[in-house]
Amino acid sequence: MRLTLAHIGARPSAKDSYNALTETYLGRCSVFADCQPEAFRSQEALLEAIARRQGRTPSLVVLLDTRGKQMSSEAFATWLGGRRDEGAQHILFAIGPASGWSDSTRQRADLQLSLGPMTLAHALARLVLAEQIYRAFTILAGHPYHGGH
Repeated sequence: MRLTLAHIGARPSAKDSYNALTETYLGRCSVFADCQPEAFRSQEALLEAIARRQGRTPSLVVLLDTRGKQMSSEAFATWLGGRRDEGAQHILFAIGPASGWSDSTRQRADLQLSLGPMTLAHALARLVLAEQIYRAFTILAGHPYHGGH
């Protein structure tokens, strides 16, 4: 399974400490899945990239949005494990533009997910999402990472 952690906006700079931490968690995820970051100039560019991706199954699109579904870490792990077990080849998690997602982009989503009711800066949202993806994989694998809370 491949996971893409996408966002609308500029590519993070080398000086972005949040990005370095995000890359750390995505690297940890590599034991479980191929996880890559990707930046898109616009929602349209994101939708075009999704349409171009080819595989045995269509990409699942998860939009991060404060109005989306909130899940515990365990529920998120169950959701992710379910998609894996159903044979999903690619899941794209996307953090939107400052102005929010358009209706057409929302219609393309398979899931709208909320990290909570507060609005987060893109860099921080990417970091939190990357850590939660890693946590979900460790929950599914029975790894002790999650048990330390």
